[in-house]
Amino acid sequence: MQKKLVVICLINFLVAALMGLALRFSFLESIGINYRFLTHAHSHVAMLGWVYLMLFTLFVHYFIPNEPKIFNRLFWLTELAVVGMMISFPIQGYAALSITFSTLHIFCSYYFVYLIWKHLKTRSTATEKLLKISLLFMMISTIGVWCLGPAVSILGSTSAFYHIAIQFFLHFQFNGWFLIAVITVFFHLLKVEDSKLFRQFYRLLIASTILTFALPIQWFAPHISLPWINGVGVVLQVLMLYKFLQLIKPNPYLVWRKEPKLVTYMYGFALVCFILKVLFQTVSILPEFSAVVYNHRNFVIGFIHLLMLGVISGFLFAFILKSNFVSHSKTLKFGVYSFLLGFVLTEVLLLIQGIMFYFGTGILPHYYLLLFLFSILLPLGISALLFTIIKQETYAT
Repeated sequence: MQKKLVVICLINFLVAALMGLALRFSFLESIGINYRFLTHAHSHVAMLGWVYLMLFTLFVHYFIPNEPKIFNRLFWLTELAVVGMMISFPIQGYAALSITFSTLHIFCSYYFVYLIWKHLKTRSTATEKLLKISLLFMMISTIGVWCLGPAVSILGSTSAFYHIAIQFFLHFQFNGWFLIAVITVFFHLLKVEDSKLFRQFYRLLIASTILTFALPIQWFAPHISLPWINGVGVVLQVLMLYKFLQLIKPNPYLVWRKEPKLVTYMYGFALVCFILKVLFQTVSILPEFSAVVYNHRNFVIGFIHLLMLGVISGFLFAFILKSNFVSHSKTLKFGVYSFLLGFVLTEVLLLIQGIMFYFGTGILPHYYLLLFLFSILLPLGISALLFTIIKQETYAT
């Protein structure tokens, strides 16, 4: 794995974390930047600069022999698109320049899919199936982006069609492309082979991913059938989790038996967050709870961070930490534990405040200050990890 590419991904993550910190500080003092514009920048850099490019790096490293130079050039072109969004979104929000860079990123992602399909080499049918379906979901998710223009011009930005298009993109990015991609790398390291159990897991994973999209549709275009469809999807997702745990149960020694404890802890952290993610989605079967989630932003942000920071970033950190260019020093441990502590504290705070909003008991004393202070631990942790990697002499993994 190329150290410099991982460093770029982590720098993007640090910038996204600092933007998130600025958003939380804006509830304490004015920051002179449009809140909504900065939110767009924060989410785009986190998703496309950190997660997307880290998955890009991992896919090329593990599944593309000899790593053709075209992938390196494509990485830097995609990073250019990320930097463009990083600069343009806080200034103008969705406008000509930011849309241009977003469109460039989408076309780069299409070309990435083509190149992976062309150069893919893996002995595992299971890995190949997961990798291809993750890329397929990534391409499918962009349909939501292409629908935004017609939705605004025809029905307006407050229409159900517009909001469903956004949810379509986010749902299949998070639950399709990102989540399945990290599972792909995880199963590759576990050496999970194609089997009856894997095929059951695979079918349940795809079906539950598709059917649970019924919930965000229900928020904007209610229909009597949608809660039932989501309910079926949630049940299938629970079965998927059971099959997932069965698949990894016989194999953990292949991944973490000889790994440093920090890597083992990160795998455990990501797996716990994955289980929590499924459990929280299971509660969405209850109509009252799904309405509560939609009406209280704390729950939405908390769930998104559980998936993005807990599950996906947890796995990505574990993959990075097992690389030979990472020195398991005190600085690294400080960075990882700072990040984990910041994540846990902010999630708990969001959950408590969300519950208090629901019961109408007001705001926690010093809530916004505490949220800001706890959030400092996130970029602090990422900075320590970056410092450790940059300082360490480069090795090939």
